Order: sequence, then structure tokens, then C-alpha cells
Amino acid sequence: MERATDSERAQLADLFVRLCEIPSPTGDEAAMAAAVRAELESMGLAVEEDDTDAETGAGAGNLLARIPPPEAGARTMLVCAHIDTVPQTAPIEVDRSEGLFRNRNDAILGADNKAAVAVFLQAARRWTARRPPVGIELLFTTSEETGLRGAKAFDRNRLTADFGYVYDHASAIGGLVVAAPTHYAVTADFLGRAAHAGIRPEAGRNAIVAAAQAIGRIPSGRVDPETTVNVGVIQGGTAGNVVAERCRVEIEVRSLDDKKASDLVSTVVDACTWAASATETDVDSHVEEHFRAYRIPEGHPCVEVAAGALRDCGIEPVLHPTGGGSDASVFEDRGLRCLNVANGTEANHTSDERVTAQALEKMLDVTFRLAERAGAETA
Repeated sequence: MERATDSERAQLADLFVRLCEIPSPTGDEAAMAAAVRAELESMGLAVEEDDTDAETGAGAGNLLARIPPPEAGARTMLVCAHIDTVPQTAPIEVDRSEGLFRNRNDAILGADNKAAVAVFLQAARRWTARRPPVGIELLFTTSEETGLRGAKAFDRNRLTADFGYVYDHASAIGGLVVAAPTHYAVTADFLGRAAHAGIRPEAGRNAIVAAAQAIGRIPSGRVDPETTVNVGVIQGGTAGNVVAERCRVEIEVRSLDDKKASDLVSTVVDACTWAASATETDVDSHVEEHFRAYRIPEGHPCVEVAAGALRDCGIEPVLHPTGGGSDASVFEDRGLRCLNVANGTEANHTSDERVTAQALEKMLDVTFRLAERAGAETA
């Protein structure tokens, strides 16, 4: 097996630093999209940018580039990463010391998901110079951090891949996510009646009290090994001497079992309806499904290829479920088998976010092997 050369590793490190230092919080992604486009075009690849900016507000569309299969009948595989980050609270100035990449400032690094972006771009540089035994579709999505909106807006019919890989799981290299949950967001807006709390409280109808009674009837935390419920936000009232007229509660439900998630959402909505009736208030409940649960059989080719690539690189694969979502959830829901692969990043979304040079280099080797394995094994 041919690993990354010293030159490829050095190029990868430089590219990763440069990409991290381009601000790209969700909704302000144009500069990052331009940088990715420039990298791809410098390799001689044609870049297709869709018109989903109008839907996502990203400032750019999703970017797709293709390396055609070497012959008719050969497999094509998708590799996908997102170009946006969560908001940054300070500039990103990457410090690399003792083999570790971190931000010198008190803010995110942006390794989520620029570690994956850099790895795929560096791999593409080799693939365009030496055609792999499999076709490659490189997709860079927008607005992933706010509900996978770029992937949802992307036209899946533009892809010809047999299966795909997303590198968007912040855990030790070797992890392969074979199950992910259904995720619902429930917003309940309670409407009561304002009144002076010290003079005429009996004339009021307290929306915060209604919300509290609803919350008291909702399961919270880990409901079972597959299922969680969280009351994440409660906002209401105007002053301590005013009976609260309005209160908003934001609740999420997740489960690896789609029916459990659906049933729990009904429980949440019923609790809100009951509480409004009991307190003589009104409630408007809104339910949004962010993504749908899926499970990938261990014997599916995309899992076998990834597991083989990891073993070739001296890493034992670990197949496991997750409680989070990724662009893989979108593609799975639309009929494209897609595996979320751990990429060794740590403490994502925090000011302690970091990744080692060794992890970046290892994932580049794994990516090279994915293409070799996908092309060599029987479709």
C-alpha cells in the first residue's frame, strides 16, 4: 500500500491551516467556497455550483467536482464534507506545535469540518494526477451546522455514486457510524393574559406556568439506550411584576428508532396541549423533522470497504451508533448509502477544538485506501 508522501503531508498541513483561517460561519461561506473552488480548478477539475444559496442563505451554493471512473462499469464513490463552521468568537490563527493544531485565540479552530475538506482536496490532487480504480464525486456542502440545509437543498439526482463517505464524526480514527437517529425539534408558543402581578394577578393567565406544567409531563434526558429528550430553551415574560403573557419552549427528541421518536413527539405535543387547557392559556406547537433514523448493515460494501481501508492502515474499525446527525443522514434518507467516518478531530464547537498532524495524515492514507478498496472489490 502506498501511503502519503512527505510532500503530500506537508501540503496537507499547509492547506488545512489556510482553510481554517478563512472565516466561514454558517451564512457567510462565500470566501471558503471560493477557496475550495480554486483548489479544485487548479487540478484541472470542472466545478459545478448549484443555486441553493437562495434557499440556504449561505452566500454560496454546494460545490460538486467529478473524477470519472477509469472504465465503464467501474464503481463511483462519493466523498463529502461541509464548508461552514459554527460561529467563531475570535479570529482563527492556527498554532501548530508538537504535532497539534489549535487556535491561538479563544475560539473554534474550524477542524469541523475543514479537516475533512483539506483531506479530500489533497487526495483529489493525487487522484487527478494518477487515476484511481474508481470514479470519485467530491461534494462540498453549505450550511450543515444549522440543520444540514445545504445537503437537503442539493439535488441528489446529480450524483451517480454507488455509495459515499462523510468525514464528520469527532472521535478517534477507526469509528464508523452505522446508525444515526431521527431528530425532531418541537417549538411550543404559549399565550396567556398579562396582568399586574401585585394588584390583579387573578386577571392574568401565566404562560410560563403553563409551560412549566407541560415540561413536568415530558420525559427528559436519556429515556432509553436509543432515545433522548431535551428541553433546551425557555423564554418568556417581560418583568417580575407582570403576569407572563407569552412563553416559548424549544424541545428536541432523538431516537435510533423512528417510531419511538414519533411517539415521543406526540407525547410532547399532548403535554403542551394539556397544560394549556389546565391553565386556561393557548398554545401553538410546531414540529420539524431535521433528519430520519437509519441503520447500515455491517455487510454492506461501503462498510466493508471502509473497514478494509482502516485495517490496511493499521487501525481496527469500530462500528457504532451515534446520537448526532450529519450530511450522511440526508443522503441515506434519499436512497444513497452513506457512511459517516470518524476523523480524529477533538472538542468540536469549543475553544479547545484541536486535531493532530498525525490524525490528518492518517485520514489521508485511509482516503487513498478507500478509493483503492472501492475500485478493487466486487461491486
